[in-house]
Amino acid sequence: MNFKFLQKLPSVEEIIDGMPLKRELKEIKEKRDKEIAGLFKRENKRFLLLVGPCSAHDEDALCEYVARLSKLQERVQDKIIITPRIYTNKPRSKGTGYKGMFHQPDHQKRPNMVKGLKAIRRMHIRALSESHLTAADEMLYPGNYPYLEDLLAYVAIGARSVENQQHRLTVSGLDVPVGMKNPTAGDLSVMLDSIQAAQEPHVFVYNGWEVSTEGNDLVHAVIRGSVDRNGNHIPNYHYEDLIKLTEMYNKRGLSNPSIIVDTNHSNSGKKHLEQPRIAMEVIRSMQQSPMIKDMVVGLMIESYILDGSQDPSGNEFGRSITDPCLGWEQTERLILDLADMLD
Repeated sequence: MNFKFLQKLPSVEEIIDGMPLKRELKEIKEKRDKEIAGLFKRENKRFLLLVGPCSAHDEDALCEYVARLSKLQERVQDKIIITPRIYTNKPRSKGTGYKGMFHQPDHQKRPNMVKGLKAIRRMHIRALSESHLTAADEMLYPGNYPYLEDLLAYVAIGARSVENQQHRLTVSGLDVPVGMKNPTAGDLSVMLDSIQAAQEPHVFVYNGWEVSTEGNDLVHAVIRGSVDRNGNHIPNYHYEDLIKLTEMYNKRGLSNPSIIVDTNHSNSGKKHLEQPRIAMEVIRSMQQSPMIKDMVVGLMIESYILDGSQDPSGNEFGRSITDPCLGWEQTERLILDLADMLD
């Protein structure tokens, strides 16, 4: 092997003991976990919005953004549950570019994953403490989940990871909702296979242990569009797409069948300003079809303080260094409009 061993990562116990979660924050998480799980179990009728930047690269900007979401949550709390996207791992199709705060706690410096582990836990704790909103993060490395297990309210499995066996098996042992995205090629059956696998019990190897899991009945679908063989973006959020997926889903007999629509990525053709239009079209589809209304439980929206994106070496406060995002004014208006449209 040609590995160069740089430094050993601290144990989960070391990280958590060094940055413990206060009792009052644990209680907030427990309450929020029940509310969000209840949405997937149809125990409440609120709508889930997973909202935030493509990647969280700046703690101060991220926490200011989440504080704004917290104030907005108070205004729409009867209809919407807002869960901030605090994504600290960034998968890269070509393997190059910024890979998230876990890799680079300072995006202008070289990777340091020990510092990164501490930075992402500190940021998640601060965001929860200041906003009282529990967050979502993407699972890029299944073995790292325990470092944030006591903080996360939602986990996303990306389009490039959804076919991976270790992701599917790990998710079967989580007790929070997990969204499985359709793969970039768009095969919905692959996504449904992943959901089915994660809802089953398993015995496997995890972080040096033989472990068993009971299956996670809160695993569900996230549709994000696809890319064809010529590199063209193909959306899958339209009325006909939602009907087709609902029919496929129902044939599986899976627990708590649910769909979240990602309004960006290939659904928007990487045109972030299309997200409000797409969100509204999904709501109109729900209004037209009781079957769709029962199945679609939320939206995923890429948003930050400032509109668009900047060069990865940039330092503009509150602007994405990865995919372009909606700015705050557009985001606030969209969320208020959604609340008005929801029954």
